[in-house]
This record gives sequence, C-alpha cells and structure tokens, in this order.
Amino acid sequence: MYKSIKEAVKDIFGSEVRIESQQSVSGGDINEAYRLLLSNGEEVFLKTKKGAGENFFRAEAKGLLALKEAGANVPEVLGVGNESLGERFLLLSYERSNRPARDYWTLLGHNLANIHRAQTASWTKDGVYGFYDDNFIGATKQKNNPKSGWTEFFRDNRLGAQMKFADHYFAKEDKRLCLKLLDKLGDFLVEPQFPSLLHGDLWSGNVMPDRLGKPMLIDPAVYVGHHEADIAMTELFGGFSPVFYAAYHEIIPKDPGYVERRDIYNLYHLLNHLNLFGSSYLAAARRIVKKYVG
Repeated sequence: MYKSIKEAVKDIFGSEVRIESQQSVSGGDINEAYRLLLSNGEEVFLKTKKGAGENFFRAEAKGLLALKEAGANVPEVLGVGNESLGERFLLLSYERSNRPARDYWTLLGHNLANIHRAQTASWTKDGVYGFYDDNFIGATKQKNNPKSGWTEFFRDNRLGAQMKFADHYFAKEDKRLCLKLLDKLGDFLVEPQFPSLLHGDLWSGNVMPDRLGKPMLIDPAVYVGHHEADIAMTELFGGFSPVFYAAYHEIIPKDPGYVERRDIYNLYHLLNHLNLFGSSYLAAARRIVKKYVG
C-alpha cells in the first residue's frame, strides 16, 4: 500500500524515474483515469477515486490477479495506494490499441470459455460459490459469502442485496413482487454442471484490445458462479459480435432454457445501475420482476 503515486513509481521503476506527463483517459463513470508517461519512456495506467475505502482498489487488483490465474489476458497490476486527502489509486500496465486483431471476437469467446472451465477451488474459502473476499461492482459493495448452492448464492448475495439497497425506490407492490421472486428463484434458475470464475461485470466497455490487438479484460467484479451470468451480461447493453458467441459455445454449449433465465441474471445489473445512477433504470427492473412473478 503505497503512500503516494510518486513513491509507487520510484519503487516500481527505479529511484531516478519520474512522471513526465499525465493525460486524462475517458470512459469510466466511477473513477478518474489517466495515462502517465514516465521519464524512462514507459507508460502506465492510473485509476483514482476520492473517498474510496482502503479495500476498493485492492479488491480490483485481487480480481485481476484471479482472472490472470484462470488464463485471462488482463493488465499487469503494478501497485495500489493512498494519496493525501483520501484519494485511493491503482497503477496498471498501459495496454491499449485502437485496432482489434482480425480474430478478436473468436479469441475472446475461446478465452472466456476457458476461464469459465478453470478449476475454482483456490478462489473460495468454503463452499462452492462466492469468492475469498468481498469486492465491488462499480462503486457498490458486492458480498461474496460462500454458498454451496448457486441459486442460494444468487438470491442472498446478488438479487436480495441489491433489492435491499433499492428499497426506497420501490412502491409497496414492487416490494411484494421482489420478495415473491426471491422466494421462487429456485423455480427459474438451475444449478450449473460446474462452477466458474466470472468476470462479473462483462459488458463491452470492460473489454478492450491490448497493444497487439488481442482482447483484454478490465474492471472485474469477480466471483465463482454460473457461467451463464457472464454471458447474460454481455447481452444487456447491445451485445457482443455473433462470432464471440459462436466461439464461446464451441467450448461450452448453451444450456437449455438459458434465454428464459437471462433476464433474472441481468436484473442484478439493472438494480445496481438503479442504485448507482438513479430512477431511469426503475422501469426496466420492474418489467423483469413482473415478467417472472407479476
């Protein structure tokens, strides 16, 4: 845990290295992001957030390291720390290109499927589903208490938690239907054939081409769960290329009934957006709840 960005740069790259320039990088809603050019000619990626808890960027670093262990292409974690005035920061390798490789979507589909097929025992303390530490999805705390059943985990640590956060948005009937959905969740979800390490927040903004144009995963909210939850998230905000889905399902075939379950997985993300960004997401969340138990 470094005490300043300058200290981190000197420790990682050498005492003579300094920051030559800092350029703002757009694209995120939660953190400030910058491209740093160092005096030795190297570039690093800096994320900062004022008022974040001590574990905020530590959790992201743990998620990136877990994905790397599972075979993902991710930025290298260089260090985390705390500047003055409570500004937390995360330093990563700078890996960015505007030109995806020709087989970009095929590579992504195959890589994600292989991540989902990786052994998961090292990432959960007890039980099967969860993660060895809590983390965040965006700025929202994400509980990863281990559970032996997927439906139980998704009910208690995902939907139930977000519904509690969103309680002030809901009318009396909304609350009744939410409780009914949680009670009947086992009628809709299925237990997976194998547990998977999930990215956890897999939309198009969290995948980008690295320096070689190959797909790289960023901004994870990892946990061990059902692989369908990651795939559902890819379809929530516009979807990925059909080539991606074809490549993924070459390795992990689509389970029967996935389309009927997809909206329940994505209800979690819509509720999180409701809690982060406000009532514009309320109608979409209501529609999904009513679709299943209305």
